[in-house]
Amino acid sequence: MAKQKTIFFCTNCGQESARWIGCCTQCNEWNTYTEFKEAKNPKKSAPLNKVSSTVMHSLNEISTEQFPRFISGIDEWDRVSGGGILPGAFIILTGDPGVGKSTLLLQLGHALSTNDKTVFYFSSEESLQQVKNRATRIGIAHTAMQFSDQTHLETIIAIAKEQKPHIMIIDSIQSCIVESDEYSFPGTVGQLKTAAFELMRLAKENNIAIIITGHITKDGTMAGPKVLEHMVDAVFYLQGDDRFETRILRAVKNRFGTINEIGFFQMNADGMSQVSDINALVIQNASISPGASLICSMEGTRPVLVEVQALCIESKFGTPQRVISGLDHKRVVLVAAILEKYLRIKLSSQDIFFKVTGGFTVKETGSDLGIALALLSSYLQKALPPHTMALGEMSLTGHIKPISSSEKQLLEAHKFGIKNLITSHKTVAGKNKFETVTGLRSVYDLVAIFPE
Repeated sequence: MAKQKTIFFCTNCGQESARWIGCCTQCNEWNTYTEFKEAKNPKKSAPLNKVSSTVMHSLNEISTEQFPRFISGIDEWDRVSGGGILPGAFIILTGDPGVGKSTLLLQLGHALSTNDKTVFYFSSEESLQQVKNRATRIGIAHTAMQFSDQTHLETIIAIAKEQKPHIMIIDSIQSCIVESDEYSFPGTVGQLKTAAFELMRLAKENNIAIIITGHITKDGTMAGPKVLEHMVDAVFYLQGDDRFETRILRAVKNRFGTINEIGFFQMNADGMSQVSDINALVIQNASISPGASLICSMEGTRPVLVEVQALCIESKFGTPQRVISGLDHKRVVLVAAILEKYLRIKLSSQDIFFKVTGGFTVKETGSDLGIALALLSSYLQKALPPHTMALGEMSLTGHIKPISSSEKQLLEAHKFGIKNLITSHKTVAGKNKFETVTGLRSVYDLVAIFPE
């Protein structure tokens, strides 16, 4: 008889523990550990004759058959997925509740089915009537996809092995029931591990592309054990952006494409529509006021114009506040320290509030100059000229340095109407496309941008 092993897991992040603890050591949440019992099957040692018959292969002996990717025709999805879905790929799509995961996958499945691909859609969270109502609302009521509300994973796998679809969509993995694991409930750590492992074997052994949806925790990370991210081939996040009413599809892991690639969609009554000109929206909604500046950030292979905003105000408390979102906290503090050191501006006595609009996270050092201009603009209460973009890196010695891959970013900025460029004096490529170019050597030259 199988022995029962009692373990505890965090319902917020999936961290496991041999005993109950009050505060999770992984996500620092209190009272989130739940007890459950898992079956511990006795391990059987492999027969000696089976071990000895294992054959090793050299790379020359391994055949490599190239399979064409499944192109959906939804350009934003195809870009993020690396040029289409590879047969046998195992992909997880996660995001906030109501952000549009089910709608996007329904449209994706319909687009793939119109290209002579067999698509199975398993809805374990919604009834078939609810799925049909959504399909009718977004205009794909006559899709060639096949639907099921089956929740038992063993049955889902049996159907897939028998009928061999090209693509299988499961919404969601947290709602699937693994009957072989009778000691835990759907969504628990044990069930998620088992379900992910079985689906991974199904995808690789039968060359079926599998896309599953997953829940996220309160801090915005994928719920469940970390091993779930290691099992899948790609992890896509669908994030909401309230400012432009858009959805950002971001690849944080992709074995078949570029990570940090992003795609833009807009949620409306007819479903998710692609937004191919997001930079035009940024330019259209850019602020022409003190504390705002434009930069260009590389998101994967795509240059995206981003507005950064700063607010500097005299601190009323003993310790000035530093509230920063969308940027590394230390980078903003470092740029503020450089300005204070060389320009004699007392930013250390100011409360600094800094944010990146549009829900982006900027990690490039090429944003240094834009950060400095936003801080100075807010401190001096003087706005930058309209249609002005900053691109450059600041050294600790106060010098302005060019960035290595500026040509693609400058071409994108010129394409969407940027007229004024503020950059390093050493930047060469692409500068002749702008009406005015201000080349800076050091932080001392920043003062001239804000005349008296």
